[in-house]
Amino acid sequence: MDLTVITTYRCNSHCSTCNIWMHPTRPADEISLDILEKIPSGIDNLNITGGEPTLRTDLAEIVSLLHPKARKLEISSNGMFPQRLEPIIKKYPDIKIRFSLEGTGEVSNAIRGEKNGFQTKVNGLRRLKELGGSDLGFAVTIQDDNVQDLSYIYQLSREMGVELATSALHNGFQFHKNDNFPYDRQRVAYGIQTLITDMLKTNSVKNWFRAYLNLGLMEKILGNDRLIPCTAATDFVFVDPWSDVYACNVRNDLLIGNLCEQSWQDVYQGARAAQIRKSVAACPQNCWMVGSARTAMRHPVFTRFPKLKPLGWVAVNKARVTAGLPIPFEHYVKFQNSKNFNPGPKRDSKLDAGNARRLLHVEAEGHYDAFGSFENR
Repeated sequence: MDLTVITTYRCNSHCSTCNIWMHPTRPADEISLDILEKIPSGIDNLNITGGEPTLRTDLAEIVSLLHPKARKLEISSNGMFPQRLEPIIKKYPDIKIRFSLEGTGEVSNAIRGEKNGFQTKVNGLRRLKELGGSDLGFAVTIQDDNVQDLSYIYQLSREMGVELATSALHNGFQFHKNDNFPYDRQRVAYGIQTLITDMLKTNSVKNWFRAYLNLGLMEKILGNDRLIPCTAATDFVFVDPWSDVYACNVRNDLLIGNLCEQSWQDVYQGARAAQIRKSVAACPQNCWMVGSARTAMRHPVFTRFPKLKPLGWVAVNKARVTAGLPIPFEHYVKFQNSKNFNPGPKRDSKLDAGNARRLLHVEAEGHYDAFGSFENR
């Protein structure tokens, strides 16, 4: 159903939640157009991401190659080089583009280690809209440092006429760190309630189901079970810069195959893929990221339609909000079960870390193993 291509681990942001930028890939090692050609047509949502994809000098060629292969092609960017996306949006105005924005100007810049990042993204997205972009928006990773700004980001998106995607703090092998846990789980979870209610008040069907996705984020933040089982390796996969295909971007042991050495059919339909799917079914992780959650919410055959569980929740609670009634969050979310533990020292801003030493991330046997295990619970 969905596919994410991590085109590079180079990045010009210095996020407190991610050390990709300290471990860049070499451009010569990164997945090539010849390998990307192996990706089949008929993908529902195909996401070009990184690192920072606008650092690929051949991004326009990548887009031209992959655009016909997907119903919706997406570029997930930090938004620091919006001018590099202008010729792309002129040619393909239907491309979905999301810029990472973490709060008000000061908050977003501090979390992402970007000088003047907030205004660069806002101005850049406005310019892409002027050029005809029809599916533009911001993406926020909800955490202790910005949960108080959720309403602000949502209202800013509404005023600009763009979308807002949400995810929660999480760990994964590509981050080169494993301390992405909330400090106060209940505070962060409670802080999402207003956003859910506001989304259900709109006339946007997309926002109604985003409300359900955010309900799942509340459970994830609290350490509770997913609302819907994960469908990694069945409905979505990740391709990394070295052309390795993984079930997801959390567990580095769920390697399915490599597109340099195999065809897409050999990777996706081989014996290794069947074993990985069994591992996914028994996975103890509690991931609920936008890529995996969005896919899990959708019908596996009629992909434009939701599964019955989210559909039922949306129908009931859209009716409640329309009638002026509150959403009974305590009925859906187990606030009292939140995992109580010390997540460790506070993550510091890396706003002034531009001159920090980089360690080149080269392809080698087990090149993710050195960065520890990853927990999302």
